[in-house]
Amino acid sequence: MFLGFGLDAWITIATVLGLFTVLLATKCRSDIAFLGAIGVLFVTGVLDAKEAFAGFSSTSVITVGVLFVVIAGLTHTGVLQWIVKNLLGSPDSYAKAVTRLMIPVAVLSSFLSNTTVVALFVNVVKMWAKKLGISPSKLLIPLSYASGMGGVCTLIGTPPNLIISGLYEENTGVAMNILTTTIPGLFCLAIGILSIIAMRRLLPDLKAPESAFESTGEYTVELQVPSDNPHIGMTLGEAGLYHVNGGSLIKMYHFDGVLSPISEDEPIMGGDHLVYAGQIDEIIEIALDHNLVSADHQIFSMKEVEDIDSKLLTAYVNFGSELIGQKIGGTSFEKDHNVILAAVSRLGERIKEAPREVVLQAGDTLLLICPKHFKPETSTLSHLLTFFDSDDIPNFGYGTIISTLIMLAMIVLSALGIIPLLQCAFLAAGAMLLCRCCNMEQAMRAINWDILMVFAGSAVLGTAIQKTGLAEYLANGILDVCGTNPLVVMTAVCLVGTFITEFISNTAAGAMFFPIMYESAEKLGYDPFPFLVALMISVSSSFATPIGSPTHMLVYGPGGYRFSDFMRIGLLMNIIILAANIFIVNLIYPLTPLH
Repeated sequence: MFLGFGLDAWITIATVLGLFTVLLATKCRSDIAFLGAIGVLFVTGVLDAKEAFAGFSSTSVITVGVLFVVIAGLTHTGVLQWIVKNLLGSPDSYAKAVTRLMIPVAVLSSFLSNTTVVALFVNVVKMWAKKLGISPSKLLIPLSYASGMGGVCTLIGTPPNLIISGLYEENTGVAMNILTTTIPGLFCLAIGILSIIAMRRLLPDLKAPESAFESTGEYTVELQVPSDNPHIGMTLGEAGLYHVNGGSLIKMYHFDGVLSPISEDEPIMGGDHLVYAGQIDEIIEIALDHNLVSADHQIFSMKEVEDIDSKLLTAYVNFGSELIGQKIGGTSFEKDHNVILAAVSRLGERIKEAPREVVLQAGDTLLLICPKHFKPETSTLSHLLTFFDSDDIPNFGYGTIISTLIMLAMIVLSALGIIPLLQCAFLAAGAMLLCRCCNMEQAMRAINWDILMVFAGSAVLGTAIQKTGLAEYLANGILDVCGTNPLVVMTAVCLVGTFITEFISNTAAGAMFFPIMYESAEKLGYDPFPFLVALMISVSSSFATPIGSPTHMLVYGPGGYRFSDFMRIGLLMNIIILAANIFIVNLIYPLTPLH
């Protein structure tokens, strides 16, 4: 024993702290980090095999996995797209616009993946904002906030609700209703909408990043190497024609065909055509300096790149991406993924430096030239970049109605307690496949295995915290500091939970704080139920950092935000929603002493 802890407890503490460090300070994938944590706890004997891998057979994890198939059916039949298209309208004020946006987003997020909902809305909101004359940055943070606040309104809306309710059922034998958090969640949503309207001045007023690609200075120029050019025989790199200021070499035409992507070691021949994307004035200077002449087809807009062989796509550099801190020119990125980097913008401004020489940052917007058959949703770039362009066009029709009815039936049957949630999810997923709302390939592609790994790993960490006595120790510590007032204890744990979830996944925060909140409530002699409902809302209330939620990361690049933009309004939102949470939970679910 050391400081009251046994060896297993110290191993668990070291594992949790190590996991936090890896998630915050490295680019390691979160699913790999959680798998590593499970491995440490198993190999060191803190957990036996059954405990270490119980998360993978948890009903909560299985429910989330099956719900991905239900979501695939709704997506591919166009339910979400129809809602997006028909609900936004043309409000005549910012307050009305925020309300028209946040309510449908919150409702959808109550039953579907928050990330899926936000991804569908991002491009629509950007176009809608342009139509209304509002900066997208004024609406994209509210979009992300609405998805988080809507997710807590049902047990299936966000993973922490499922994991906390699942652990509660394991400990008490009592299952929570799917609508347990609906009234508290709706109250917090209403407070959130009013708060954003009141604090609108704290939201930045920024240009959309891709607007940098719409300027008249953005062109593609085709230049020809004359037969008497002194650079013939040199490589593109040696001649200074590969890395150029204000542009990027995107295609090269030899007599024997087109090269794309291109190596700087490619030799220059007489008659070669070089196609550059960039600032027209700087590229003309390159032509003069290197004795290049205009080709027959001199200057054409970037849209003309979208010929039968290629298309333009916009992507944003993910947080934790391996591209952060790198120059594309120093990697095999373009060759490996068969894309060409045409331009880079940051915070709404196009970077005039040669695109391949730009040191990339999280949230940078990349304009990529891709093959016509390129599909973002199945590409190998998903861990590096976020695309908002998809070739998956929904099919509106009978399937739209059928998938909607399937989802509603699942919710009603579960809410009334006729069929347990897990069975409902399986029936709904099977119905989606049988009714051809989605096919087997689409269903399997919709399952996010990374999220399931994090989900399972989070449950295992919660088990370790409880088994080693850390939960009891922390609960006693909270009671020593906060006294025996249950409201003070509830508020203290929720406050710490809200802070922690700004830096780690809300699923992990929910799993780790469940045993602490549960132990605290029991030691006070109260039913843990209302304490845990408050915890569900608090661990999903991450508003102050863009890394606090995957949906924040989705809007970070498109909104052209800085890290501080989230903190400015998010810290106040954290406090406001925490207060609303504690108030409404205790009003709806009064504290009840244990018998």
